[in-house]
Amino acid sequence: MKSFRDRNRDNRPHQPVKIRAEQARPRETGGVARPEAKLDERREPKAAQRVLSRREGALPAEHLPLILEVAPNQDYALLDSGAGQKLEQYGPYRIVRPEGQAIWQRALPARDWDRADAIFTGDTDEEGIGRWRFPGTPLGETWPMKHDGIDYLGRFTSFRHVGVFPEQASHWDHMAGLIAAAKRPVKVLNLFGYTGLASLVAARAGAEVTHVDASRKAIGWARENQELAGLGSKPIRWIVDDAVKFAEREERRGSRYDIILFDPPAYGRGPKGEVWQLFEDLPGLTDLCRAILTPKPLAVVLTAYSIRASFFAIHALMRDTFAGMGGKVESGELIIREKSAGRALSTSLFSRWVA
Repeated sequence: MKSFRDRNRDNRPHQPVKIRAEQARPRETGGVARPEAKLDERREPKAAQRVLSRREGALPAEHLPLILEVAPNQDYALLDSGAGQKLEQYGPYRIVRPEGQAIWQRALPARDWDRADAIFTGDTDEEGIGRWRFPGTPLGETWPMKHDGIDYLGRFTSFRHVGVFPEQASHWDHMAGLIAAAKRPVKVLNLFGYTGLASLVAARAGAEVTHVDASRKAIGWARENQELAGLGSKPIRWIVDDAVKFAEREERRGSRYDIILFDPPAYGRGPKGEVWQLFEDLPGLTDLCRAILTPKPLAVVLTAYSIRASFFAIHALMRDTFAGMGGKVESGELIIREKSAGRALSTSLFSRWVA
């Protein structure tokens, strides 16, 4: 199944909240989760629909718009963009992928684009699963990559993605700073964790991490990245589960977290007809995230890859949800700064509450 995001722009595909990820966010890796994952696959009675009411108390302070920028570096660079495509440098490889928002013209000459090592071809709407073309030496399915000294595997998937979303680096750096500054044990929950880079950053910074994703393949890939990064001894729980169901159980169990990251899809449909609609279901998930925070939380980070939303919408939701808790809500966009002409390529909206 193709997600709303895949049909409309070249951004991260996510599993729907109440469905199996294999049906909504195709993954290109195998692997089996740790035993902890199996504990959360037990059949449980369906929870009653969450009843929401407006929170009492003053709204948090606000900072907007906040534009979080990723500049070119030795690990990753957006070399150029335009004409509906982007030319990226991932370590030693140049990669060309579709980018619907690049409606301008390319700044680099054709010869620079022609040097690409891998090119994604085929439209996932009209031609089914896309394909990678290798103009020179054929590349393997995976290749070694780094982010800020953390080793991980890039992977050519059939849905144009490569297993890392570099625009998220701003959030990762911010989270690592909060963990280091806390000077105490910090528990991080990473919902819709995908291939695990955010979890690895948090673990390296000293946090105890719970990583939740409904796809066994994604969990297998994430665990592979953990070992490759030399972080096998770090406390990371890899959980194969539906994000909402897991969070609901954590609320009942009294489990609490200092930092929560969540990055839900815009749309999804499950095997039994369950439907996730971002604007209908996001308020309940956001409220649930507040409910499983520790008494002295540090941050909650929401990312939304939805083209028909304004960041003002999720900004207002986050301020309402965290009313009475003080702190500040910062909202805006994640962008990647282009190396060729210095243009900013917007990738997603975000809103984060910081204590």
